[in-house]
This record gives sequence, C-alpha cells and structure tokens, in this order.
Amino acid sequence: MEVSAWTRVAWVVMVVVVVIPRAEATPRPLNIGGIFPIGGSDGWQGGQACQPAAMLAMEDVNQRPDLLPGYELNLAWNDSLCEPGLGAAVMYDLLYNPPTKLMLLGGCSTVCTTIGEAAKMWNLVVLSYGSSSPALSDRQRFPTFFRTHPSATVHNPTRIRVMQKYNWSRVAIIQQAEEVFISTVEDLEVRCKDAGIEIVTRQSFLTDPTDAVRNLKRQDARIIVGLFYVSAARRVLCEIYKNKLYGKSYVWFFIGWYEDNWFENHLVEENLNCTREEMKQAAEGHLTTEALMWNKDNEKTISGMTAGDFRLRLNQALIDRGYENQSTPVGYQEAPLAYDAIWSVALALNKTMEVLAAVNRSIEEFTYTNEEIARELYKAMNATQFLGVSGRVAFSTDGDRIAWTQVEQMIDGRYHKLGYYHVQTDNLTWFNREQWIGSKVPQDRTIVRRQLRTVSLALFISMCTISTIGAVWALFLLGFTFAHRHRRLIQLSHPACNNITLVGIVLCLGSIFLLGLDGQFVSQQQFPTVCGLRAWCLTLGFTLAYGAMFSKIWRVHRLTTKTKMENKRVEPWKLYVMVGSFVVVDVIVLSVWQAVDPLQRRLEVFPLEKPKDAVEDIKIKPELEHCESKHNTIWLGLLYGYKGLLLIFGLFLAYETRSIKLKQINDSRLVGMSIYNVVVLCLITAPVTLVISTQQDASFAFVSLAIIFCCFLSMALVFVPKIVEIVRHPGERVEATGDTAPSKEEEERYHKLLHENEEMQRLIAEKEEKIRLLKLKLQERTVLRNREQQQQQQQQQQLASENHVAGVDYSTHHMRLRQGGRPAVRIVTPDASSGGDHASVPRISFDISESYL
Repeated sequence: MEVSAWTRVAWVVMVVVVVIPRAEATPRPLNIGGIFPIGGSDGWQGGQACQPAAMLAMEDVNQRPDLLPGYELNLAWNDSLCEPGLGAAVMYDLLYNPPTKLMLLGGCSTVCTTIGEAAKMWNLVVLSYGSSSPALSDRQRFPTFFRTHPSATVHNPTRIRVMQKYNWSRVAIIQQAEEVFISTVEDLEVRCKDAGIEIVTRQSFLTDPTDAVRNLKRQDARIIVGLFYVSAARRVLCEIYKNKLYGKSYVWFFIGWYEDNWFENHLVEENLNCTREEMKQAAEGHLTTEALMWNKDNEKTISGMTAGDFRLRLNQALIDRGYENQSTPVGYQEAPLAYDAIWSVALALNKTMEVLAAVNRSIEEFTYTNEEIARELYKAMNATQFLGVSGRVAFSTDGDRIAWTQVEQMIDGRYHKLGYYHVQTDNLTWFNREQWIGSKVPQDRTIVRRQLRTVSLALFISMCTISTIGAVWALFLLGFTFAHRHRRLIQLSHPACNNITLVGIVLCLGSIFLLGLDGQFVSQQQFPTVCGLRAWCLTLGFTLAYGAMFSKIWRVHRLTTKTKMENKRVEPWKLYVMVGSFVVVDVIVLSVWQAVDPLQRRLEVFPLEKPKDAVEDIKIKPELEHCESKHNTIWLGLLYGYKGLLLIFGLFLAYETRSIKLKQINDSRLVGMSIYNVVVLCLITAPVTLVISTQQDASFAFVSLAIIFCCFLSMALVFVPKIVEIVRHPGERVEATGDTAPSKEEEERYHKLLHENEEMQRLIAEKEEKIRLLKLKLQERTVLRNREQQQQQQQQQQLASENHVAGVDYSTHHMRLRQGGRPAVRIVTPDASSGGDHASVPRISFDISESYL
C-alpha cells in the first residue's frame, strides 16, 4: 500500500518534471520565404538542385538543440521560373499570406534584382544562394541584400590573374544581353584597363549569337571571355564550331557554374545544328572560372559533415527525386550555397534572438514595419561567419560572399582543376595540370612581326660597285682632260663644261649609295638626314651634268643661227653663268623645301602576309620606308616641272643642231646624242618609279640603272672619241679635221678661196711662161756676149800689139759701154710668214732696160 502510494507520487513528479516541460518545449515556427527557379526554358534553373539542398539544411538546422532553442525553422517556397515578373508575384504571395516571414531566399539574378530592391519596403533581409549579378552589390539600391553566391565580379580578378600568368594582353568579350552579364563586363573592362590588357572587341546578343561570333573572327580574337546562361552557351558553342574558333589558337573563358556535361545536353530540344561530337570538339580546352562552391578541404563543417558527406546525401536526395548520378540537374554546383544559405539564416536568427533576449524582447515580435528588429537581423547577417560545405562563409560590406575561386579546364571532355585564387590575398595556387592543343600555350593574337622591306644586300652592293667604277672613271677623265688640256682637240670641246659634266656625274653616281641606304643601315633618327642628302645630291648632280651639256648645245645653236660673224661669238663666261643660274635655282628650291617642309621618314604598311613554313601563328606586317614631306606632291611638282622644261628645251636644241658640226665645239653632235639619252631615260624613269615605288628592289634597281646608264653613256659619247684620237696621234697638237663637216658659210668661203686660188695659179702659170722665155733670151744673149768678148779681146790684142807704140787705151771705154747696156731682171718671191690669202702665189717684178725690150 505504501509502495503503491510512493509509486503514485513518483509518477506525478515525473509527469510534472518531464511531461509538462516537454509540452511547453514544443518548438514554435520561424518562417522564411523561398523563391527557387526550377522550371522555365530561359535563364538559370538552379532551383532543381538548390531546393533539395535547402531542405537538407532545414533538417540539419532543426536537429541542432543548441541552435534556435524552442523554435523550428520553416521554409515556404515557390517556383519563379527565373522570370522577374513571376518572381515578384511569388514574393507578394509569400508576404501577404501569413505567417510573417522573417527573411527571404532568392534564386537567379534577374529575380533577386526585383525582390532585393522591393524587400526594403518590408524591412526584410534577402539572402541569395544563386545570384551573381554585380549590380546587386549596390548598397544604395539593395540595402538589405546578402548572398552566399559570390558576385560575378569575383571571376574577373581570377580571369585577369590567369591572363597575366600566360602573358595574354589582348582579349575579346561576348555576352548575353542580361543585366548580370552587362555589369560583369563593365567591371571586367575596368580591371583590364588597370592591368594593361586590351579589349579588342565587345560583342553582345539577345538570343542569336551568330553575328556576334562572326565578328569575333573578323577581329582576330584569340582569348575570348564568354558570359551567358547555359542555354545560350550551347548556341554560342555551336557557332564556335561552325566558325572554326576553336583549337590550338583559341582560348575560351566560360562561367564555371554550368553542369559538367552542359555542352552535350538538350541539343535536340534547343534545335541546335551541331552534334554531340562537334560540341565536344569545340568545347575542348576551354577554361572556366567559378567561385569555390564546394569546400576543397576534407574537414568537418558547422553541420558536422564534410563536403564529401554532403555530396553523398545530396546525390541520394536527387535520386529520390528522380535524378540519376549521370544526369545531374541544373544548380548542382550551387547546391552547397543553398545549403549554407539556410545555415546563415539560422545563425543570424539565433544571434538576433540572443540580442533581443538581453532586452527582454522576442524574435516573434517582428513585423514588416519593425525597423528595430530588422536592423538587428541585418547586423547579425552581416557578422555571420562559419565553415560550410561551400567553404568559409563571410560577407563583405556590400553583402557579397568572400570566397576563393577555382580555375578548371576541359580535357578530353572532362573538367580538371588547374588551381585556386584568393582575391583578398592575391594568392594563386596552381597545379600545372593544363594541357594545350599542340603542346604550346595559345597566343593572345596572331603574332604580327614587323618586317621592314629593305633593298637586297646583293643588289645594293652590285649597284654601288658599278657606281664606284663609274665615279673612278669620271675622275680619271677629269685627270685626262687636265693632262691634255694643251691639245687643240680638247680645247675645241670646251673642257670647262666637260669637267662640270664629270663633277655632276660623280654626284649622280654617289646618290645611288644614298638611295640604297635604308633601315638596315641607318636608324630612324638618321633617316631624315639621308633623305635630305638624297635630294641635294641627285638634284645638283643632274643640274651640273645636264646643265653643262645644255649650255654647249645652246652655244652650238647660237653659232649656227646668227648670220654675222661678229655676233656669233659666245663668251665662255656666259656658259658658266648659265650653269650657275641652274644651280642657284636648285639651291633656292631645296633650301626652302628643307626649311619649310623637310623630308621625313614615312612608313607604308602593307596587308598582313603569312610566312611560308611557319609553325607558329605568325603573320608578317611588311613596312616600307619613304622620304616624304607633308606637301611632298607640291615640291616634287615644282622640281619636275622646272627640270622637265629644261629637258624639253634641251631636246629641241639637240634636234635643231643634229647635223651640224663646228670647229669651235668639235663634239656638238655627241653632246646632242647624250641629251637624247638623258631626256628619254628621265621621261621613262620618273613615271615608272612612281608606279613601282612599293617594290623596293625593283624601284632601287630601276633608278640606279637609269642613272648608271645615263652617266656611262654620256661619258662614252663625249670622252671616248677624244681618248681614241689622242692615242692614235700622240704627238699632234692640232686637231685633225677629217671627221669635221663645214657649215654653210664655211662652204661658201671655201669655194670663194678655191676660185681665187685657181685664178692665182693661172696668173702664176702665165708669169712662169714669161720667165722661161726671158731665161732663153738671156742665155742667147750670154752666148752672143761671150763671143763678142772673145772677138773684142782678140781685136784688143791685135790693136795693142799694133798700136803699142801709139799708146791708145780702149779698155776703159769698152767697159763703160758694157755697163751701160746690161739688162736687169729681178724675181721677188713672197715671204711665207707674211700670211694672207695669197701667200702661195709668188710676186714677180721685171726690171729690163730698154735696150733689151
């Protein structure tokens, strides 16, 4: 009896101690609202895997006695189809239907943009597990927004770091026209600019990426960042295959939160004209960057599980829902973020409850107008930190998840982790597992190698050698002319003009050296000086050489067109003045040109060329140097016009005097032929050079050969005949006239002198006949006189003997008679030194006494 009484008391005590407190300990619900994108065809349908993960987290949170004591977390959710309008409707339905929701969970970025901006009107904290839009980091626009999914901008530092690792400094971007991707690209552009990376083009599309991908090919994009949802990614990948933008020359950066076999799924449903093999071929080797959504360390998390344990539980939950391991639903990669989002909500609510309990308040007092509790919830969420299955969970001041990012590469159809990157510490952990097609890191562009087109060295040396020979020959001719300056052959060829011609030829031949000097011999700073020397040397050389020949042919024309002898004489100084005036004009034009608009180095760039047998992706960018000024056409027109008139006038004078030879200028016909040569070559060379100016070897060879031919032919025509004549007649000092033809006036004078000579010869013949007759008479007289003398002597002897006694003397008287009767004849020949036209005719003077006539 007593035992039973004590038994009854014990049971009563047990009921009071155990049963009644347990009745009071029934957990009260803490309600949160969830919006999951599960259905639909566009956008991100990550709720398919994230919603089961969130439900697993609800179970684990509610089983923790030390978390939310006396309360049970409850999740009311609905599908938004990742459509902003429907997402807003779901949010309004959750808020306007009881019970009161303490927080909201959001899914895709487009929906979170709508609910995050509106939630502040209800003092609600919004936590997202699947939105990456950088726009959601704007605290002015979204003051109560947090997310366990890192912002899409967290990929950009990782992309920049990988680009810097491989020295890629030229990238292209293709994006889907959604706010999440637009804001991500804007952030990427800023970071690229700061890192010195050029964005060659930015293409966007709404639904059809065909034109955008084609534009990438036109821009020669090699490193390409693609930002789009997974369905758009499949369309882009198909266009990549069609346009051959894959392989060893291309690297694509895709978003890493696609499912592993995203490029093989839904090809038929989305009407893609690419097979699975083609898609796999186009996807091979691409890189992905994604926030680290699975804890990379095998350590227990706040839930007591490792990331591997959670994966097993999630896989089983998905199998229970009808998914197979080989076909993971969309959002599988983000499932840990949804799991940790529930834990973040629970920890924030738990901390808020502790703060409110300190002031004797309860979390159940929260209403949509209670700003005080809302502020405490915001502070608690902002301070939340823990180790979750997705890694270390913490939030920045903008509500963004602070997380590691990982880089993966598709190799043989499977993703392989390449490394991890932590933004705050700039720590890149790299495994060196990357594999590139062709076993070589792709280049960020077609390697364009600048190649300066220069004159062939063999051609330059050969032309310079010929020019040197010509210059030496010209100097030899100068010495030859000086050595034989006393010869009349040289004197009558106007040697001063010949010497000027030779000096000009030396300058012209020297200009060939300057024409061949280009970038392989001189620097960019020295090139303008070479340009100026080219113009001066060639212009002055042409003026001296051609001007001297022009002055000689002008003198010939002047001598043959005047009628009076006294007007035919042209003083030598006038020829020097003529050549000097030409030089002065050149000096003035070149000086003004050099001072006002100097010649500079201008590069002509040609289309890219693909080298032969190039293993690397290389193209040649040919460049050619030109000497040009700003108003190059005007200056060339001025020089060409002035020189052209001089050439034409010289050609006219040479034609007018083509058949005339003068004793005063014995090489006039040869000079005329030289002028023909110069004019013809100049008229051919000038236009042809303008046409072939882009072909350095052809242009240099053509101009050089034209100069060499002009110079050599002019020297041969003017000087070789003189050398031959002097060699044939080394001792003569008077010019041989066998090859000279008289002018019309000289012919008239010749015929006149010939007639006078004939008349003189006739008179001489008559005089000589008279002299012969007189000589005969004189001989006869001499004979007679001798006889008479003999007779007289005999008579005198007789008389002397007979009259000796008488003393008669006849000798004196006889001698006087002889002297008085002697005839006198005198013949006078002219002095040869007296000169005159009749020097060859002797003058005869007769002085005969009357007794003989």
